[in-house]
Amino acid sequence: MTKKIQWPLHLMILPALLLILVYSYGPMFGIVIAFQKFIPARGLGGSAWVGWDNFQYVMAMPDSLRVLRNTVFIAVMKMAANLVVPITIALLLNEVRKEAFKRSFQTLVYLPHFLSWILLGGILIDVLSPSVGIVNQFLGTFGVEPIYFLGDRSWFPFVLVGTDTWKEFGYNTIVYLAAITGINPALYEAAIVDGANRWKQTLHITLPGMAPIIVLLSVLSLGNVLNAGFDQVFNLYSPQVYETGDIIDTFVYRLGLVDAQYSVATAVGLFKSVVSLAFILISYLLAYRLANYRIF
Repeated sequence: MTKKIQWPLHLMILPALLLILVYSYGPMFGIVIAFQKFIPARGLGGSAWVGWDNFQYVMAMPDSLRVLRNTVFIAVMKMAANLVVPITIALLLNEVRKEAFKRSFQTLVYLPHFLSWILLGGILIDVLSPSVGIVNQFLGTFGVEPIYFLGDRSWFPFVLVGTDTWKEFGYNTIVYLAAITGINPALYEAAIVDGANRWKQTLHITLPGMAPIIVLLSVLSLGNVLNAGFDQVFNLYSPQVYETGDIIDTFVYRLGLVDAQYSVATAVGLFKSVVSLAFILISYLLAYRLANYRIF
């Protein structure tokens, strides 16, 4: 039996496809300036070709290794926190029997996901202020000296991880709760008959039932190992914390738009894109092997 092609549904894809072509694939022609000594007045055709010189220049820069280390450290910490915290909260919420409380809590923790880092940046600067911030005032009641969370390079990476986890754990919790609701209730009934308490039910039924979605989301997150979050870092960092808070995306921003080193900035961005593509391919392969996940 021949399937009828749903042309109206296919036509609905065109606007999204057009946006991707214009804003995602169109700018890729600019990659060529990574191999040029690009001068805007001469354009792409008139600028001199320099081969791999820009990449060699980036590798010789003293900041390159530090930026790469910061990016990987912050991204991996975020991936771990955004895995452990939502799973824990989902397991705890699964034990709550009052549906009104459960739904209210889900809505409350889900809201930060919709707030932009521009708005949250202003709020966090006030909340974490060493002079008038509510966090330092609370710590002061226990005799703790004020901490300059956003200006201390030892604290700054952990502030990034903590605030990102707070913003996103509500969304991820809902995903894991959806996985829990898909578990066959007959398994819990059988466990109760066998005398299993709530902890043993969680350990032997709930967690194994969540395992496929945990594996899938963990593996797919590998593609973001070089994405430490430009919006968040850009709105919270300052020169005092470049040592531990500067990441590849903010480094590219300063090179390209602040220092006008367009070719060098493009070379750094291209390097990141190539490595990220490799991680995405590996994560997709692992997701297919471990969780039978495939797009096509």
